[in-house]
Parts: sequence; structure tokens; C-alpha cells
Amino acid sequence: MKADFNAGRAPRPDAGPFLTHVELTWLEGHIEHWIRFGRDAGETILDRHRRVLSFAPRGVFAFVRWASNDFGTIVSRIDIVRAIDRGEPYQTLPFVRPGGEILLRISGWPKVERVLQAIDAVEALGIDPADAAPDHWRHLHNRLIVGLPSRPYRREQHRAWLLRRRLAP
Repeated sequence: MKADFNAGRAPRPDAGPFLTHVELTWLEGHIEHWIRFGRDAGETILDRHRRVLSFAPRGVFAFVRWASNDFGTIVSRIDIVRAIDRGEPYQTLPFVRPGGEILLRISGWPKVERVLQAIDAVEALGIDPADAAPDHWRHLHNRLIVGLPSRPYRREQHRAWLLRRRLAP
């Protein structure tokens, strides 16, 4: 894959497979962007501190951003995003091109930590969080935003999601 992520241009509509690109930066203790879960379709290393992960359409991933300065943490954010396919509507977010369907968007370390714990709980069921029902991530987002407890993800909910997904085109 060519490293033209920073060129500022959208890929040609007819050029190869459609991918969602996420730029990750790691400057220890200052700027740390990472993927908590998701199945990437490719990686491009830009330099010692930056790389780009690409995700196929309909892939779900969690993108964590953290930054600090001399006075402490200035950004703590997690986004759970579904990669879009060519022609689908999408929402934009920093470091993700062209964008995606945002299932969850939370900022502030206490809430980010609760999302990370919810991801751990899904994994504890033996389920890859990238395969969990998108409605679970939307539910978690809505409950955290208003400061209410959320329902945990259950195997029955996952089974129902898998069956429903088989019926959709």
C-alpha cells in the first residue's frame, strides 16, 4: 500500500478496494493513539512514530487517543467506529479517513476507562469485540453520556446479533 495518507486527497472512487485509514501516533508520554480492537486489512509505516492501519468495509474498531502536556492529561478519548463502504454516508473524525459510522464516542478518562472495562467484559465472554452487536456499543455510549449504568453484553444478545446479521444483505 502506498503511503499517500497525508496527501490530503480522497482516493479515486474506482481505485482498488475501499478502505478506512487510521493514522496512529506514538510519542511516549505525550501523544498516544492506538487501536484497542479491530481487524486491520493492512499497515503502512510512515516513520518511527507514525503508522496507518487500514480497515475493510463493515469492520468495527476502537480508536483510543490520549495526549498530555507539562500539566497532565489534555485528551482522553475513545471512538468505536464501523468502517464504511464506497458510497455509504459517514461521520468524520480526526485521524480517520474518510471517516466511519461512529457507534460510540466518549471523552474524559473515567468514562474512557469504563468503555475499556466493557471491552474487557466482552472479551471475557470469548467474543471478539469487533464482532459484538453495534447496538451494544450505541447503548453503552448513550448510557455513559447521561451517567447511567449500562447493561452488560450477553451471549444471548450476541447469538441474536449473529442470526440477524445472516439475514441482512
